[in-house]
Amino acid sequence: MTIVFFSNFLNHHQANVADELYKRINNNYVFVELMPICDWLLKDGYPDLSSKPYVLQAWKSEENHRKAMELLYDSDVALFSCPESLKYEVLRAKTGKLTFDVGERWLKKGWLNLASPRLLRFLRHYYTTLSHQNVYALCSSAFASNDYYKLNCFKDKCFKWGYFTKVEDFPLETLNKLDVSSGEITPHIMWCSRFLRWKHPELPVMLSKRLKDSGYNFRLDMFGSGEELERIEKLTKDLMVEDMVSFCGNMPNDEILEQMRKHEIFLFTSDKNEGWGAVLNESMANGCAVVASNLIGSVPFLIEDGVNGCIFKSENIADLTMKVRFLLDYPA
Repeated sequence: MTIVFFSNFLNHHQANVADELYKRINNNYVFVELMPICDWLLKDGYPDLSSKPYVLQAWKSEENHRKAMELLYDSDVALFSCPESLKYEVLRAKTGKLTFDVGERWLKKGWLNLASPRLLRFLRHYYTTLSHQNVYALCSSAFASNDYYKLNCFKDKCFKWGYFTKVEDFPLETLNKLDVSSGEITPHIMWCSRFLRWKHPELPVMLSKRLKDSGYNFRLDMFGSGEELERIEKLTKDLMVEDMVSFCGNMPNDEILEQMRKHEIFLFTSDKNEGWGAVLNESMANGCAVVASNLIGSVPFLIEDGVNGCIFKSENIADLTMKVRFLLDYPA
């Protein structure tokens, strides 16, 4: 079997499943990059994975593009996962061969998304070409299939999918976690994301104010950068929780994973604009008790509320506070 995956560029959230496919089908897997990785992502700590043996950089030369087109028509299975790949997906669908559209939810802003030129372009191709062919959807969000069905797309053709991050085997005793039996306990809470409005970095700071006023002992470390950072730093001062909150900047992904092992609780506060949210996979895999918004795409797939994590109502500071207080009151 030969499998080809057309996308913009390879990132560390796609590389693990790509590595496995490459090994399992005797090197007959190719990841076609349609553009180079963005500089701002590299600055944010994303690794450049273009040297992987299965990566074909179609954007780099005419010869590479020719090879990509051969794979498009000849491979047994083809996957497509970004707006730049749509024209290739349409050509592939016309062959009648097995094809998968990989994506997150479409209606993050509700019906307002119908004003999106990208969505309208996809729908035009879907209704005229893709819907009549051997094309299925791999849903990288718990909310994707519902959005598809609202638009009369991929009926009975949706499969559960996601982002597949690195999961390492390591001795649990190496985790720098709470010693519940000790006399002095300082829980370490972690937040890691870009400082954007829809990521809601204000919620951890507001939470810190409520916890401090209630007499809780804790530390909150916030990792990342972005346009909202200055506003959140000011909010921290205004709420007088500077002694509880630290801003740690950007780190490479491997160092972020190490930090997760040093923190007991991880906060994931994005709203429905978070398509999947691979940081949830990562924080759970590195031993954190996660408190996550109910509208994040990966949350319904990965968390059973109160069993392997906690789910709070999106943007609801009272519910977030209640879930974190539960974890602080019952650290075991």
